[in-house]
Amino acid sequence: MPPIIMSSLDQARLELLLESNIYRNLPGVDLLSREIERAKVLEPREVPPDLVTMNSTIRFIDDSTDSELELTLVYPKDAGSEKTISVLAPVGSALLGLSVNQSISWEVPGTKKAQLRVLEVTRQPEALGQFHL
Repeated sequence: MPPIIMSSLDQARLELLLESNIYRNLPGVDLLSREIERAKVLEPREVPPDLVTMNSTIRFIDDSTDSELELTLVYPKDAGSEKTISVLAPVGSALLGLSVNQSISWEVPGTKKAQLRVLEVTRQPEALGQFHL
């Protein structure tokens, strides 16, 4: 597992999400909880611009299938619209905290494993000074 970094705002918001009755028993919660526990936490202004944070738009590739995607990592309430991925989805929790050129092997339902590699963070709220999202 590659090391991951998370902003203190994302950590606080995700921990609240995991404690809520709505999401507590959903699939994917345990994986996300483990990712939060192992993350190095930085203040939002210290987050590097090539880091995948919540509400970031990421271009990544699944090296096991050579399929490239560009998606925005969102909270579950914002998921469902085109080009978004929930942080509770296996791919979403896998991408959170990775930096450009980092990759992670991740279990994906219905398939064996995905080998996800971040190609580019095309939009990151912290880099834009947007800390209220």
